[in-house]
Amino acid sequence: MQEFGKKNPSVNLSELGINVGIAHWNLTPEDLVKKTLDLGQGVLNDTGALCVNTGKFTGRSPKDKFTVKDAKTEHSVDWGDVNIPMAPDAFDKLYTKVCAYMAGKEVWVRDSYACADPAYRLNVLVVNETPWANLFCNDLFLRPSSAELDTQKHDWLILQAPGFHADPAVDGTRQANFTIVNFTRKIILIGGSAYTGEMKKGIFGVLNFVLPHDHKVLSMHCSANEGKDGDVALFFGLSGTGKTTLSADPNRALIGDDEHGWADKTVFNFEGGCYAKCIDLSAEKEPEIYAAIQPGALLENIKFQEGTNKVDYSDASITENTRAAYPINFIANSKEPSYGGQPKNIFFLTCDAFGILPPISKLTKAQAMYHFISGYTAKVAGTEVGVTEPQTTFSACFGRVFLPLHPTKYAELLGKKLDDNKEINVWLINTGWSGGSYGVGSRMKLSYTRSMITAAMNGELTNATYEPHSVFGLLMPTTVPNVPAEILMPRNTWADKEAYDKKANELAQLFVKNFAKYADQANDEIRSAAPVVMELTPNA
Repeated sequence: MQEFGKKNPSVNLSELGINVGIAHWNLTPEDLVKKTLDLGQGVLNDTGALCVNTGKFTGRSPKDKFTVKDAKTEHSVDWGDVNIPMAPDAFDKLYTKVCAYMAGKEVWVRDSYACADPAYRLNVLVVNETPWANLFCNDLFLRPSSAELDTQKHDWLILQAPGFHADPAVDGTRQANFTIVNFTRKIILIGGSAYTGEMKKGIFGVLNFVLPHDHKVLSMHCSANEGKDGDVALFFGLSGTGKTTLSADPNRALIGDDEHGWADKTVFNFEGGCYAKCIDLSAEKEPEIYAAIQPGALLENIKFQEGTNKVDYSDASITENTRAAYPINFIANSKEPSYGGQPKNIFFLTCDAFGILPPISKLTKAQAMYHFISGYTAKVAGTEVGVTEPQTTFSACFGRVFLPLHPTKYAELLGKKLDDNKEINVWLINTGWSGGSYGVGSRMKLSYTRSMITAAMNGELTNATYEPHSVFGLLMPTTVPNVPAEILMPRNTWADKEAYDKKANELAQLFVKNFAKYADQANDEIRSAAPVVMELTPNA
């Protein structure tokens, strides 16, 4: 086997059953880009970023993700449609097949790690079939120093072989593609899909098991930033709620945009980079992300303006899920190392298209756990095929598909953190509609939302007067600097107050129905924060 680049002397691929022809170790981004271009697997755009097409799969395939069910996971993983079991012997046979497929091939190998807090560092060895997938791993995972490469032993292996296709009838998969996590052998095995996000979220899923289960560290699908005084803020939210936009603040240092851990003394980024959606990206709307698309960055599944190599970010003909991967230091105000102290403010972001939830409200500990488990937002017309009116979306802990443990485990851990840190404020922010549902009311102005978040972080709401929401019990401030007082009480913004009450009741019922599947394993404190469904008096 020929080997190029700085090889880690503590790692022998053949001992892992991987006997390749040529192994490129820890190549620089420049070398990986050059090799991708030489192989005809990508092109450069006008800013020097590498542009590739991930093929058939332009997003994750959750129904094709499996977890090996064995003595380590049998009684701890929350088995079901999110965590689909696979027998250990089926994994072993498939791993052997993938290794045989890789035999004699040219591969790209990278030593990396996850978790910026050294106390929780997880060393990851990645073996890729393509150089641009290895560039993705360089950009998204944390990068060991040259000196660390001399001694780093890996904790986990990612073996990614998009050219290998499983035989479902023989291999126990659903179809030809698969991602399998084996917590005992500490391997993530990926085949049949070149979508790089499978590697990123594979490690996220691993940390969502290891950190809460083994270390009582809360793993979180959120962004985080830090003020000049060291105050840390966390932003949770599903797609379309404003998580990326609202956490990007030129006056605050970015700790990370997507995945974090909350330990006894730190909030720390899992990653060394960002994987940003870039559909409709512009320098005006998101200048930090736009500027980060430079040499060393990777663009996936984009199209160019005709006759040029200038990206048409509005073109969704390949996928709506166009992505940009880049190291976090491509963001000018990023913080390195990527961790801070205990959070001072936590924001749950929701885009309530029904116009019911207040634009800002303060949550009790019980409400924080309840809304954390609920993970609510709403899709509006036009966001997906077939969506013609607002539809509720609930994703536990704002990332249900990435959680190996039962959602109540994460919520109870959040509750313990809040008990241990009484000064933390938890806020629910509605970036959705006011004055009526979608189609009647209007979307909350971004400037107002920013003012509310700024006021919360500056302590300007500490001594505010609050009124409880009649259905959800949320504490609504009566005044917020630079925000019209009339929009703070959502019922007052509706012309038809009875219509508001009816719609609020309907939304409350949807919350209760969604929570029912978690109620048996939730404690009394969490259950106590459920909204109160009212009996409405019909019109005479």
